Formats: sequence, C-alpha cells, structure tokens
Amino acid sequence: MSEDGAPEPTERAASAADDGASQRAAGNAAAAGNAAAPRDATAAGDAAPTGAAGQHLPAGVAAEHGALWARLRRFTPARIGLGRAGTSLPTAPQLEFQFAHARARDAVHLRLDAGAVAAALRTIGYESLRLHSAAPDRHTYLQRPDLGRRLDADSVARTRALAAAGAAGCDVALVVADGLSALAVNRHAAPFLAHLAEHLAAQGWRLAPVLLVEQGRVAVGDEVGELLQARMVVVLIGERPGLSSPDSLGLYFTWAPRMGCRDAERNCISNVRTEGLGYGLAAHRLAALMREACRRQLSGVMLKDEAREPALGEAGASLGNFLLPPAA
Repeated sequence: MSEDGAPEPTERAASAADDGASQRAAGNAAAAGNAAAPRDATAAGDAAPTGAAGQHLPAGVAAEHGALWARLRRFTPARIGLGRAGTSLPTAPQLEFQFAHARARDAVHLRLDAGAVAAALRTIGYESLRLHSAAPDRHTYLQRPDLGRRLDADSVARTRALAAAGAAGCDVALVVADGLSALAVNRHAAPFLAHLAEHLAAQGWRLAPVLLVEQGRVAVGDEVGELLQARMVVVLIGERPGLSSPDSLGLYFTWAPRMGCRDAERNCISNVRTEGLGYGLAAHRLAALMREACRRQLSGVMLKDEAREPALGEAGASLGNFLLPPAA
C-alpha cells in the first residue's frame, strides 16, 4: 500500500463497482452449487494433478497429491493446488476468486461505523473525538487523495479547541482513520488499542483523546499531531484490501509529527488482524518502536524494528500467533 493508501489503477477500476458486488458473487456461487454435476471432476473444483509434461497422473498418485494439497491449505489462505479444467480453473475455485474480489471491492466502499468504534473505545477506557477529512464523501476521497490528508475546517477548529482544553503537548496522539478498508477499523481498532493500553500505561505517557477521522489517509495524522503539538502520533488505518485480507489494519508511527512529513519519516506495521499479525505482538512491536523513538528522537528509515519477541515459555510469550493453536 502506498503511504496514504492511494488507489492504484486496478483499484480505481474496482472502486467503480457498486457495494453489492459480494452479494452477487455469493449468489453466483450458490447457483453453481445447485447446478447439475459437471462432466468431469476438474470442473467441479477438484484439483487435477498432472506430471511435469502436463499428463494426468494415475488415480492413486492423483489422490495422494490431492490429500497433500488439502493438508497444506490448512496453513495458508493462499490459493494453492487449484487444479485446472482444460486451460482454465475449475468452476469452484473460479467462483471463490470472484467472490474474494467482490469482498475486497465492497471493503473499499464500506462506511466507517464511527459511533460503534467510539462506544467500543469507551468500554476500554479511551475517550474519542470524531473528525472528518477535507474529502466530503467516498467518491471524492477515492479520486482526490490529497483531500484525505487534510482535516476539514470544522475538524481543525475542534482539534484546536481540544488542544486548548488541555490536550496540547501530549506525548501520544492516537488517530483512527478508515483508509481504504473501514472494515479493518470496525473489526480491529478497539481490540488492538486494548492491547496497546497496557504498554502506554507502563510508560506513563500522556494521551489525547482518540481522534476518529472519516475519509482519512495516513498523512492526516501529521496535521492532528501538529495541532495538538504531540510528541508522537500513531495512525491506525484500513489498508488496501487484498483477495485474502479485506480487513487488514495498518499502524503508522511518526515522531514529532508536522504537516509535510515525508514517508521516510514514518514507521509502518502492517497486516494487523487475527489471521495475520496478532494484536498482542503488534502492540509489542509498536511500543518498542515508540520507546526507542523517545530515546533517539526520531522515526522512519533511521529507526528499525528491533523488538525481541518473547520465546515460548517466557513471560509475555502469549502475544498471538495465528500459526499456533490457542493455549488450553
């Protein structure tokens, strides 16, 4: 994803699709499931193992290969061992691909549920303030990345009032922006911040209320940080959806935020979600970056993620790893 989550050409084309794309794709998949059985096994979605020259393998060997692919699929959402029907994919994998693509498009257009996010934050001890970028709506946001990097006039005034009320000079400003996947923020922002709270409290850092920015991009955190005169800003933002991850949350950290910061002055931790980088481990890495930034007075390319991950059996080892089964 680019620094501000700007859509690439293929993404701009995808954003033209309406919000019901995933429902139509799901309907197609259901209809295909009720259709008459295809003429061969590969059309039904079964992998068709072949030899190096493309010839079909004997039935026993094919079954063994199919079982191997089935075991491997348990450990990855990647599309592996799909088989083929002639020169194309079997029907089921093709429909699954279209459904995943439709879900990614829908995630781009989904609206941030700022009220629900604010309520979830209150339950874990965070106050919040709702703001809006200079992009008035989603259509403008997707076509004008620059407007998503600035607050609108009303939000600037409200942030200045917050600073005057005592938030000025805070150690950490936390900004939550929808980015290109409000789904990621709706699902993961509050659970992640619940894990981060422990690290923030341990350092004794003074926090401003969480700023919820609708139609926001990464750089909107620079303006917020400058208005609040914050030492550090952390932007939680929905990353550009992928075919297997429409709800990936990104964390962007900047020391001494100010308008005009370059991408090289930020640190990024990406793919924060239950199927990716767990909340506990992401919070551990971000807190380590923040502590080192305070010591060295910088962030970005000169600040490396050197956080040591606790080994199994050590205190704090239960930071979350989707490859490991949950503890009994």
